[in-house]
Amino acid sequence: MPQDVKEIFGSPGGSLAAKVRTLAPSMTRSMQRVAEAVANDPAGCAALTVTGVAELTGTSEATVVRTARLLGYPGYRDLRLALAGLAAQQQSGRAPSITTDIAVDDSIADVVTKLAYEEQQTLADTAAGLDTVQLGAAVTALAAARRTDVYGIGASGLVAQDLTQKLLRIGLIAHAHSDPHLAVTNAVQLRAGDVAIAITHSGSTGDVIEPLRVAFERGATTVAITGRPDSPVTQYADHVLTTSTSRETELRPAAMSSRTSQLLVVDCLFVGVAQRTYESAAPALAASYEALAHRHRSTSR
Repeated sequence: MPQDVKEIFGSPGGSLAAKVRTLAPSMTRSMQRVAEAVANDPAGCAALTVTGVAELTGTSEATVVRTARLLGYPGYRDLRLALAGLAAQQQSGRAPSITTDIAVDDSIADVVTKLAYEEQQTLADTAAGLDTVQLGAAVTALAAARRTDVYGIGASGLVAQDLTQKLLRIGLIAHAHSDPHLAVTNAVQLRAGDVAIAITHSGSTGDVIEPLRVAFERGATTVAITGRPDSPVTQYADHVLTTSTSRETELRPAAMSSRTSQLLVVDCLFVGVAQRTYESAAPALAASYEALAHRHRSTSR
């Protein structure tokens, strides 16, 4: 993605900024120019017709309309109204966003402030861009699954373990696989009524895509949790849950920022499943707490 498009991500703009952040990697270069223009100067673009935006960005009216639709608006007129509202917010005196780039000479206090802000922004962007219809469908499948397999490598593997541990504590059968060979050999055993979940920020991790493909071909319900809604992993996913694509910097690799948004999606899945299976989930949780209670009690001598 071009640097100029990346730079708009620090701008305020609520759900519109979140949509641009998520979808910019899948846009054509001309559409990126339109996205850059509306994010950098919402007031200026709100004053322009679709023809004016096309002339400003060196694109066509059709490109402007396609960009508006990709951002979730029926047409440019609706995007223009949203831009006007955003411009009003920016002129209301709200403090500008701080930068989240961490320098090697930043103080510890600055590091804490920048990371805390980035975490908050990542969570807000993920929540704004999460498709609740897809989420609900994934929850329904998980709640009724005979068995759930979750695939993840590296930092995504830690998220996979987090999800399976949560599901196990409410009495569901779930396995996390970070070994690509074991993932594929287990995926072969899946069938209709089972669920397979792939967690990959890039959406192009072969060791995660392969077992999901096998599970898909075996008839299992498949779910992809990814920061790239148009990535290779999604072609084998019945349901796609999109996470925020926070900017990667030298001192904050994607593995750190992506894990935050992945954990939010995992928690949403877990809570949704616990709601659907409450009659069995509540006793299972109580039993797991009781089984571990003695480990947390202080002993007196």
